[in-house]
Amino acid sequence: MRRVGNKVSVCIGRTPQTNGQVESANHVLLRGLKRRLDKAKATWAEEVPRNVWAYHTTTQSTAKETPFNLVYGSDAMIPVETQENSPCFQNFVVEESNEERKVNLDLLDEVREEAKIKAEALKRRLDYKYSSKLRSRQFQVVDLVMRKAHPYQLENKLSPKWTGSFRITEALGNGAYRLETLEGGAIPRTWNATNLKILL
Repeated sequence: MRRVGNKVSVCIGRTPQTNGQVESANHVLLRGLKRRLDKAKATWAEEVPRNVWAYHTTTQSTAKETPFNLVYGSDAMIPVETQENSPCFQNFVVEESNEERKVNLDLLDEVREEAKIKAEALKRRLDYKYSSKLRSRQFQVVDLVMRKAHPYQLENKLSPKWTGSFRITEALGNGAYRLETLEGGAIPRTWNATNLKILL
């Protein structure tokens, strides 16, 4: 369901698009469930709360903070720490706890901003590392190339990933090329350089 102005539209048969962070979190949670459920797959519902708790209380590599801390402004206590014989329970002082909680809440915006900066810095480092390894492919007219196979052309895992021998007839710029078969038959659409490789 989606609201546009005063109207509400309902999308049937389509799933809403999620952002990459949600997809990444779901992937981590699913992987954790698979590790715990090797033998008893039917008990997956009982493992979900434990798995979510583990995710929320584990330091994330991007922000260097736990999601729990970014939301509530303090570290989570594991259930063992809440028992009467634990050092945390025995050394608990209400006044000190309240004061520390106020300080943590005052600093929460700064902690979130710092986590955001760390995540952005990591993203830029990864972008730079990826970009530095990219090699631009440029072909000349009359070069012989192979074309990456379409998924429907792959019968199994052992099928060749590249097909045919083609000749480049025109370079259109920005890595786009027109191809023809060796017999001179034109290929109907343009091809990007990422889907082509030189024929050796």
